[in-house]
Amino acid sequence: MVVIILATTIYLAYTGYSYYDTPLEERFYHEHHNWFKPSGIFGQGLGIIGTFMIVFGVSIYIARKRYNFLSKVIRLKYLLEFHIFLCTLGPILILFHTAFKFGGIVSIAFWSMVAVVLSGVIGRFIYIQIPRTIEGRALSLSEVKNMKTDLATILSQKFNLENKLVEQIVSFTNEDSIATNNNSIRNVRKQLKNKKIPKKERSSILKMVKNELSLSRKINRLETMQRLFKYWHVAHMPFALIMLVIVIIHIGITVAFGYKWIF
Repeated sequence: MVVIILATTIYLAYTGYSYYDTPLEERFYHEHHNWFKPSGIFGQGLGIIGTFMIVFGVSIYIARKRYNFLSKVIRLKYLLEFHIFLCTLGPILILFHTAFKFGGIVSIAFWSMVAVVLSGVIGRFIYIQIPRTIEGRALSLSEVKNMKTDLATILSQKFNLENKLVEQIVSFTNEDSIATNNNSIRNVRKQLKNKKIPKKERSSILKMVKNELSLSRKINRLETMQRLFKYWHVAHMPFALIMLVIVIIHIGITVAFGYKWIF
């Protein structure tokens, strides 16, 4: 998807570079002005397609998330990726639709769109920090904690490690101390080598420790990320609504003035 977005951006920039690089007051005399201008066949088409992408991407994601639309056909996490794709490519098309000319009420819609995209990038970062099921449902703190194994028992019974060594290894993976212990894996590896644990067993133990460390880090940041995600909605939704209202007004004015694209 990233490749498609980059390729589309490069293509649009390359195709219309001579026009977009022309000063605004001289564009009227450009040989392709009627093609690239916001009300031109190409320019207006980009606006229509870009707007459709955003509206469709938002609508289908909300329908799936809130009303379980197509829940048996597609997982939420895949639909989120599709939503991000459409709502990234759509604004790029709209950017070229404006021919980089911003003014009046349209500028408010454009900068609201920019705010929505940027907040979406931040939201995506926060979203991936929250552990989820394979279907995309966010896991609760208790569910994540239940994923942790009884490392001490396994190390004692399966690998016959002495109690002191088990306690040291377990302490390295404790979520209360993990923030100040950045060398947990190195310490565990060193302890196992000192105790002359066979290489195959060392690999198995290190794999378990890495898994426990990963879960401990997730537990540490889970509550923070869930709280940030709630605050993120407060910033993301208003800009999206402002953009939507102004776009509707813009479309209404465009149609009223007779700009009907190819119809």
